Amino acid sequence: MVTRSCALVEQLQAIPDPRRQCLNLKHRLVDVLLIGFGGVLADCDDFVEIADWPRHHDDFLRTFLELPNGIPAHDTFRRVFAAVQPAAVQGVLIAWLQQRRGLPGEWVHIDGKALRGSRCAARGLGALHLVSAWASQQGLTLGQVAVDAKSNEITAIPALLELLDLGGALVTIDAMGCQKAVAQKIVDRDGDYILTVKDNQEHLLEDIERSVAQAFDTDFAGLEHDAYETRERGHGREEYRSYTVIHSTAGLRHAADWRKLTTIGMCYSERTVGGVTSEETRYFIGSRKASAKTYGKALRNHWGIENSLHWQLDVTFAEDDNRVGKRNAAENLALLRRRTLSLLQAHPSKLSIAKKRYAAALDPDFLEEILRGNGILEKP
Repeated sequence: MVTRSCALVEQLQAIPDPRRQCLNLKHRLVDVLLIGFGGVLADCDDFVEIADWPRHHDDFLRTFLELPNGIPAHDTFRRVFAAVQPAAVQGVLIAWLQQRRGLPGEWVHIDGKALRGSRCAARGLGALHLVSAWASQQGLTLGQVAVDAKSNEITAIPALLELLDLGGALVTIDAMGCQKAVAQKIVDRDGDYILTVKDNQEHLLEDIERSVAQAFDTDFAGLEHDAYETRERGHGREEYRSYTVIHSTAGLRHAADWRKLTTIGMCYSERTVGGVTSEETRYFIGSRKASAKTYGKALRNHWGIENSLHWQLDVTFAEDDNRVGKRNAAENLALLRRRTLSLLQAHPSKLSIAKKRYAAALDPDFLEEILRGNGILEKP
C-alpha cells in the first residue's frame, strides 16, 4: 500500500511510454524505471539482477510504488529499457538531480568512454562509445551523448555541449576535442575552454612548443605569464607538476581561427615509483586569461577522471563486463550508473562506493537513508 510520496516517481511520469497502450500492458513505465534505478543503486549490474532484487524488498517498494501486477520479469525490464528513449530519461534525471546536488561548479570536463561489453559481432556492432560531461567539484554527470557508429567523438562533443548550460564554466577536453568548431561552440554557449593539444592540429603543437621554449630562453621578457607547482606523496609514489601559462598568442600562425584564444600553456610532470622516475610534458590552449593555478587545478581534475569516474564505473559497477547489446538499453543503463554513482558519492558514510551498493542491496533501511538524503523519498 502506497503510504508516502517519492519525488522521482513524479519526475519519471513525464517520460513518454514507447509501448503500445493496450489491455495486456501490465506494468507502469514509472514502476519499471524506478525499480531499475533502485536496482542499479543496490548492486545490480544487469536486468536479471534488477528483476530479482525487488522480490526480496517488495514491502519496502510498495510504500511508494503501486505495482498493481507485482514485480516485472527481467524480459520486461530488457524490453522497456531498449524501447525508451535515452534522451527522455536523461532530460528528466539530470535536471532533477542537479536541483538536489546544486550548481555544477566552475569546471566541466568532457571525456569519452567505451562500453566494451556492448559489442555485438552477430549484428556487426562495435562497443557503444559515450561522451560525457563531468562536474568534478560536485561529482555529477551533467549529460551524455552516444557516438554514432559511423562517426567519432569529434561530432558527438558539439551535440553534448548543446545540452549544457555553460554560463561561466571552464570546459576541459582532451586532444580529440581540440577542434576550432568545439572552441567556437563553447564560447557560443557562454563558457571558456582549456583544450589539450597534441599533433592532430596542423602547426599548433609545433608553434606552442616553440613559443614556450623561446619564453623560457628569454626569461619571459615582455610576456604576461604565471607559474604553479604541486608536489604529492603517497601510496609509494611521488609526483611533481609544474604548470606555466603565457597570455599571448603572438607565436601561433592560426591564432585568429581559435575563438577567443588568449592563453597557451605547458604542464611538466615527474612521477617516481619504486625509485624509477618518468617524465611527461603536455601542452594546452585556453580562452580565459586566468592564473596558472586555475589552469592547473582544472586540468588535474580532468586528468583525474580516469580514477574518479571511469575506475568506479568499470570496477564498482562492472560496466565493461555488461553484455547488454541493444543500444538504447545499454545507454540507459549507463545513464543510471552515472546518476546512482553521484547519489552514492553524496552519502556521508565512510564506506567505499562498492560497500554502499552492497549495503543498499541487503538493507532497505540503508537504501532508504540514501534516497531520503538525496530528496527522493519522504520519511515514512
